[in-house]
Amino acid sequence: MNRTHNGFTLIEMMIVVAIIGILAAIAIPNYQDYVRKSRRTDATIAISKVQQAQEKWRANNTSYSKILGTDELNLTSGATTASMSSENGYYTLSIAKDGSGCTGNPDGTTYCIKATAVSGKSQTADKAGTTDCSTIYMHILNGNAKGTPAACWSK
Repeated sequence: MNRTHNGFTLIEMMIVVAIIGILAAIAIPNYQDYVRKSRRTDATIAISKVQQAQEKWRANNTSYSKILGTDELNLTSGATTASMSSENGYYTLSIAKDGSGCTGNPDGTTYCIKATAVSGKSQTADKAGTTDCSTIYMHILNGNAKGTPAACWSK
């Protein structure tokens, strides 16, 4: 007696589910890493805005600013605000002081911008290989810019 099969066997379905599971186990973490890396752009754009404001401030004053607010750089609404959020809200930026991952305090030749991932958002798990990228810095010394950790700034 010939029977025609109209469907999939349980074994065939289990094989498909296993293959999808393996692909998802590989693809999802890679996708999440890619998204976190692309969100670092939020920090670099905000750092660039602070750099431009610092150079504008320095052109009219004897030193770089320590304040992001309306009293000096005018990047935030508060007069003496020391920190600001990046445009998409993944990072908090501040002018860092000596000992907080930066060397030197803001003066006539140097300043350092610190971008810290906002707690509770996916950027806190950001890594470039084994390097933690949840806090990144841009050091400006005598007109030369250097981003650290270096792995977090690579293209």
